[in-house]
Amino acid sequence: MSAFSSLHATLTQIYPPRPAFTEANVPAGSQNGRVFIVTGGNAGIGFELCKVLYAAGATVYMACRSKAKAEAAIKTITVASKSKTSSGQLKFLHLDLNDLLVVKAAAKSFVQQEDKLDVLWNNAGTGANGVTIGQRTAQDLEPMIGMHCVATLLFTQLLLPQLRAAAAASGESGKTRVIWTSSGLAEAGSPPNGIDFDVLDKGTNKPLQNYGASKAGTWILSREFARRHGKDGIVSVCLNPGYLRTASFNGTPALVMFIMNRVMLHDAIFGAYTELYAGLSPDITLENSGSYIIPWGRIRPNAAVPRQDLIKAGDPKEEGGMDYGSKFWTWCEEKWKNYV
Repeated sequence: MSAFSSLHATLTQIYPPRPAFTEANVPAGSQNGRVFIVTGGNAGIGFELCKVLYAAGATVYMACRSKAKAEAAIKTITVASKSKTSSGQLKFLHLDLNDLLVVKAAAKSFVQQEDKLDVLWNNAGTGANGVTIGQRTAQDLEPMIGMHCVATLLFTQLLLPQLRAAAAASGESGKTRVIWTSSGLAEAGSPPNGIDFDVLDKGTNKPLQNYGASKAGTWILSREFARRHGKDGIVSVCLNPGYLRTASFNGTPALVMFIMNRVMLHDAIFGAYTELYAGLSPDITLENSGSYIIPWGRIRPNAAVPRQDLIKAGDPKEEGGMDYGSKFWTWCEEKWKNYV
């Protein structure tokens, strides 16, 4: 792909066209009876998404670390909701991706309350500057890979029976979905082929590269999930939510943030529109499961990805790929097998 095409692919994500799928497409009552989980739903993109889903009548589990922050967010949404007669519900679910035992407990808590899960938005995570060099998770994993990939895949797998039940009960193909949140840095900040298995355990001394690898890993896992569970009627898509004024940029130098805020960052609600499109738009079907969604809700063909090494890495061997999806999935399972 030419340098011009690569630049165009980047700019169209930084400066997208207007969103075509918003809260106007999910009016009050349209999601009655549906059950959703939004990880990291108490702030930023997740908070904006929860507002839309609640107003549409869904039961939404706000999965996050702090009960106090979740309850404050829930109160803010319910008090300010434009849909004063909303049949929606917002519930706190304790989830900390830094600890696999808490991840296991979160899934167990959800299963005790619900027998189905219509859409799981794997939205939670930390920014590129969110950890320090040498920091480890509770189970001694490099934090970016540990949270964004190992813990997120574990949480998703533990909820697979509820996802299957929702798909079987929906009566409409493609409505049960798992949404994986990646980043533009999956392409701009990851090593060749997305992830380097030689440094996954320890990570590198470059936080940006660790973050980029974890987001490329998220993308690869989403495609592998699509291959494994399409037969269950579950759609899996990955997305870049957009370049947004959220906590993901915490730690960025003040001067850099001053410039970014004025030339390229957008309000968090636009990232929520990207996630809303991925989770609810009728454009997404089983036939295009495994797709990558770009701001503010557009399916990007694999052929249009500048980093074709990332596509090849995630392709299975029978398609001429490197089969990193299967390899990385197995690697993640090895990391949690002693705890689950």
